[in-house]
Amino acid sequence: MVFIDNTTKTVLHYLVVSHETNAAYKQGIEYIKSLGIDIQSITCDGRRGLNSLFPNIPLQMCQFHQIQIVTRYLTRRPKNIASIELRQLSLNLIQYDKAEFIERLDRWYFTHETYLSERSINADTGKTWYTHKRLRSAYRSLRTNSDWLFIYKEHEPLDIPNTTNSLEGLFSELKRLLHSHHGLNEHRKLRFIKDFLLSR
Repeated sequence: MVFIDNTTKTVLHYLVVSHETNAAYKQGIEYIKSLGIDIQSITCDGRRGLNSLFPNIPLQMCQFHQIQIVTRYLTRRPKNIASIELRQLSLNLIQYDKAEFIERLDRWYFTHETYLSERSINADTGKTWYTHKRLRSAYRSLRTNSDWLFIYKEHEPLDIPNTTNSLEGLFSELKRLLHSHHGLNEHRKLRFIKDFLLSR
């Protein structure tokens, strides 16, 4: 896990973890604070519960990651009109503020409510399930995350980034360098990564 300052592009801290957890986020943020660094905002790829961990820090979810979530559910070329419209709405996130986005999302939901409510049935067992589960999941993701997709517009003086693109650029460079050193064992690879991050 890497924590980077968006203004200077400096790596402030990193943690070697098997997977991301809220506890690791908290540990990282507390460490940065202990250095005397004033954290004005956090932009991350989105995890449940982070808002409650940092109630006094504006928390922005990366809009690009939100689009990726919707795309995973609906694919890049959805076939039905409801999915096409919802993916297009997500692609246009940057054009809206929170109120306008929610209004458009609600309008989409009411337009396609009957379609979303369709159920399939197993003729042998009588068990039913929602026919369009992936579409419902994509909608639910947008609805749940709408509270922190537009924080950057609610705190404009802070100049909060709406994506984690600066961090993704760092990762892309690291991956490119690692690819050219593909013969490294795990220990040496980790050492390479640490040296790379410490130099940034």
